[in-house]
Amino acid sequence: GGRMEVLEEKEEEEQREEEELKALEISDNLQDMETKVSVEQVCVPRDVPDFDWSSTDMSQLPSSYKTNSLKEKKLLHIADHFLQQYAHLCPDRKPLFLHRVNECGVEKFVSTTVRPTLLPYAELYHWDGCASFVSDHLTMEPLESPITPPSSLYSPTTILKYQRGNCFDFSVLLCSMLIGAGYDAYCVHGYATREICTLDETLELCPLLRKPQEVPKEGMKKSNKYRVKPPRDLQSKFELQQEAKKKAETEAAPKNKEREEEKEVEKPEHDPLHGLRVHAWVLVLSGKKDVPETFFINPFTGNSHSTMDERFLGIESVWNHKNYWVNMQDCRNGCKDLIFDLSDTIRWEIMLSGSSKPLQLLSDAEEEKEFADKETDDTQEKEEEDMSFDMPPSWVAPIQIYPREFETRCSEGRKVILYKKAKLEKWAPYLNGNGLVKRLTVYADLDCTEVVEVREWFKNREDMLDMREVNKQTQLTTDYFSPGHLLSLKAYTYTSLEPETEYTMEFYNEARVDGLQKRVETANEMTEYFAGRDDFLHVRYMEFGKRGKKIHLAGTRTDINSRPIVQIKECFHRNPEKPADEDVAERIFLIREDMIQLTYHLKDKYITASKKDFFKAAEGDRKGNEIVMTPEMCITYQAGSSEKEEKLLHLYELLLELTAEEKQLKQQVQQSEAEALKILKIRENEETNVKLTVSIYNTERNEKRRQQYEAMKNTTEDELWGRGEQDLDYLEPFLIQVGHREKMTKGQALRVRDDCLTDLKHRLINKANIIQARLEKAAEELQKKDQWFQQNQNRLSAEEKDDFLARRSETTFHIQILALRLNREKQTAPQKYLALEEKLRRDPRLAEHFGHT
Repeated sequence: GGRMEVLEEKEEEEQREEEELKALEISDNLQDMETKVSVEQVCVPRDVPDFDWSSTDMSQLPSSYKTNSLKEKKLLHIADHFLQQYAHLCPDRKPLFLHRVNECGVEKFVSTTVRPTLLPYAELYHWDGCASFVSDHLTMEPLESPITPPSSLYSPTTILKYQRGNCFDFSVLLCSMLIGAGYDAYCVHGYATREICTLDETLELCPLLRKPQEVPKEGMKKSNKYRVKPPRDLQSKFELQQEAKKKAETEAAPKNKEREEEKEVEKPEHDPLHGLRVHAWVLVLSGKKDVPETFFINPFTGNSHSTMDERFLGIESVWNHKNYWVNMQDCRNGCKDLIFDLSDTIRWEIMLSGSSKPLQLLSDAEEEKEFADKETDDTQEKEEEDMSFDMPPSWVAPIQIYPREFETRCSEGRKVILYKKAKLEKWAPYLNGNGLVKRLTVYADLDCTEVVEVREWFKNREDMLDMREVNKQTQLTTDYFSPGHLLSLKAYTYTSLEPETEYTMEFYNEARVDGLQKRVETANEMTEYFAGRDDFLHVRYMEFGKRGKKIHLAGTRTDINSRPIVQIKECFHRNPEKPADEDVAERIFLIREDMIQLTYHLKDKYITASKKDFFKAAEGDRKGNEIVMTPEMCITYQAGSSEKEEKLLHLYELLLELTAEEKQLKQQVQQSEAEALKILKIRENEETNVKLTVSIYNTERNEKRRQQYEAMKNTTEDELWGRGEQDLDYLEPFLIQVGHREKMTKGQALRVRDDCLTDLKHRLINKANIIQARLEKAAEELQKKDQWFQQNQNRLSAEEKDDFLARRSETTFHIQILALRLNREKQTAPQKYLALEEKLRRDPRLAEHFGHT
């Protein structure tokens, strides 16, 4: 009778559960019907091509994918038990994501799908490298229903093979990589906003455009004590304020209107499923790997988020490869108020508690009612077993990413991400012939029609081009180079690569002899900036006149068609070894006026600088090539000096020196022009014939190197083989003695054989004698050292004793090695002798006389 009652109760319970499930299904169906339109809009993204998982071949997968071990079966039983308790205690909450079928249709617990793996790439040792790889490598697939978790969970190896998956697949792979790299990472089953769940970043600012937060600097307040007071302003300040206010309002009105319109456009539409959309992401706890603060990673984008981020609306549960935790905290305010202390059993219900506090169990009466048919008198023993149960090892095969896959990154080698007023494109290295790997296009409007700026990043360029910025409004292009360019270029800003157009060139001045840092050229001017020069020159400015003939080619000789120089101006830093009024700060060579102006550095406590203006004599006033110096040819101003004027001879010598320098400067200016034209020509050639460098270790791409290596390897092997054969010809020295005869008599053959064997015997004996002598010498030295130590033991300090004992142990070890070598030589000598004797018997040159006996 008791048995029948139990069966009836069981049937009633099953019926009740079925009814509850049906009710849940009906409510879900009603909700699905109400939001059918929005679901359809979300579930079929335009950029995801059709892919049929059912057509994939899963037959070659390992046996662990197709069956469950005894431990895994027991784990599933514990999970079901845990789920029943959870459903009883929390009837209002959604079912837990505890176990799902894998790609082979076998039920697997979610923790065992996590496979911790450290991959052999330096980039994947850090969380952001792992996150960016997963987000780039995989193609996002939406969930079948946005408000329910997936019905299956595939292994990370299958996800990597087909490069696609939903948020749960992304999270499990990323979590496996992060745990392998040493992070305290967990997969999270929770809820997020529509933009997060559907990978919609059109309202997000591109990370490449985010400006770093500037720390405001408190400027030093200058004293206004001695400033001259301005005349009193008799205008009404109030009237001025009112006018300015009206003007600002009229100017700001259209801008404010535009901003409001933009905000309305930017504001996301109301989501009827807000708070219900299921999402999976990764939680990284602080502590391990010097992580200072707990944070989330959205696997779709690879971006990190604060746990206070309002876009994450709640958490159901978290798990890693060792355990599973259910969140028991209130998520009305999203994840803001959550405390991520997983050891707190009140806030986080743990499934396999082990040595922790016991699980929250049902009361005795309810337990008898619920599990009377399953549980016997040893219920408590089984529960204790459950509590100490360890998670079985992962059923997933080792995760592998081959170098080619790691380099290719994106599915099919290309990825496009749309941001707010920006578009980011990524390519695999070597996919584009010009080395392009990333391009950011910035737009002026939200519809992305008017281009403002384009930034491009390059890799593996032979010309060391690293990045290019094109400003569509100013039509200026700036190329940035890595160190190592042929002409030490660092950056080059231009409108076109035609000669004599406006440009700015920046150089790695450390790599240049002249220390040139920057060169700026306009239509009639050229300015050069220097750094680290011994002559303290830091700026050289050149002004040109109009030339008669226009230049045609970049390679045209500059001495014929160079522009006439109007003036050259040079600025110098202070030379501390010279007095200020003798240290030139600025000198100007006015070529057409035949003038040279010198301005010296300011002396301490002076507000005027010393100056010298030279007026060179006209050609008619010169006697031959010599300059005749007169007092009128130099005007001098000496700041704060009442001394006599400088002697005419000194001024004459200075003028001669300056005239010679002017001549050199003209040549220098021509060289600068020629160099600029040379750079233009080289840049033009580099852009028309782009060459990419390939590492010598990259055997797949570097075909030429591979062929060279194989040819060299074959040649070397042949040479070594031939040389080895010659080296191994043990009869060569003895055959010389009989004259290399093709036919030898038996006596000659016997003599050659005996000589060869005798020679080997002597060599073996000599080798043993040398080792024996070294051994005896080492033993004798050790004996002497021991005698010296016994005699001087009392006078030695503790450090000296330790030093002696360390050296003695080294000597003892050396003696042991020598003894082993001697013993080995004695043992192997007879074998070597017999082996050579056998070779001689078989040698074709001697075999006819001795045969094989």
